[in-house]
Amino acid sequence: MNRRFVPILLLLVAALVLPGTTTTTNAEEAYTLRIASLAPSGSSWMKILNAWNKSLQDKTNGRLKMRFYPGGSQGDERDFVRKMRVGQLDGGVVTTTGMNMLVPATVILALPGLLDTYDELDRARVKMNDEFTEMFAKEGIKLVGWADAGKTRLFSVKPIKSPSEIKAMRPWVWKDDPIFVEFYQVIGASAIRLGVPEVYPALQTRMVDVVPSSALTAVALQWYTRTQYMTAHNTAIIAGGTMMRKDKFDELPPDLKQVFESTAARAHELLNKTIRKDDQKAYDVVIKKGIQPVEAGDAKAEWDAAHKKVRDNLTGRVFSKSLIDAVAAAAKP
Repeated sequence: MNRRFVPILLLLVAALVLPGTTTTTNAEEAYTLRIASLAPSGSSWMKILNAWNKSLQDKTNGRLKMRFYPGGSQGDERDFVRKMRVGQLDGGVVTTTGMNMLVPATVILALPGLLDTYDELDRARVKMNDEFTEMFAKEGIKLVGWADAGKTRLFSVKPIKSPSEIKAMRPWVWKDDPIFVEFYQVIGASAIRLGVPEVYPALQTRMVDVVPSSALTAVALQWYTRTQYMTAHNTAIIAGGTMMRKDKFDELPPDLKQVFESTAARAHELLNKTIRKDDQKAYDVVIKKGIQPVEAGDAKAEWDAAHKKVRDNLTGRVFSKSLIDAVAAAAKP
């Protein structure tokens, strides 16, 4: 071999083996999905999400994994949506508050007095899944799976039997939640608008003294330690799920898409089953810790009237009457 070609040959060989170069095909590339959540590290949600991630990596030999950002480290749900839009995040595990920033009609699933049992919520989501999936797809989002965060109750420093009693209190409202913003307006209460990470400090200083929450969320975020009462009845289910940028999913090779979807389906099935059990356990725990449940009793009609007014006010403004009628019909056995 001509000696002057030897250095060129060596350079070509080195280029194939030096770090920073790649000889893999597109099908062998590794992908990491960045997904944010408000759920604290160590919570029921994160335990299952981390197990999902492990299963995903095992089944793809490490070619696909998720990097979760728990505990609101990426901000509130509005920040998740904003960062997804600009490409800083690939997805989020959110409630309908986060979902509604992309598809406002999803708040239907958390409307007070509409779907207040798990069976009703499950039936509605199964039957309406294709329609909601298409709504998200039009916004460039893949609806990965549905999940819950427990039953919606009001935790407070004073007993609340009827909605009118809240007018003399300082209720917190998630500033991006159209349902409770409307509810407090309907009953004439002056709500304090804050993001979720601001709620605990606000409870400490008594800036707020009423918070809508599930028992499980109240325990996970330690809100229950700053309250003494909770409504015994629930007005809805805190619905939500996992959403992801559609373009990030579309760029995955077919085999990785298949594994992602199959593991996602299993993970969300387990999420719902576990969270529902844990929410009931949390309800029992906070009672043992001294939180007193308050029954609505003869004030139930007042709650029902306020909830109907909320639904009527949002119909035509946030979602169509035909859609809420379809969801209500889908929820029936």
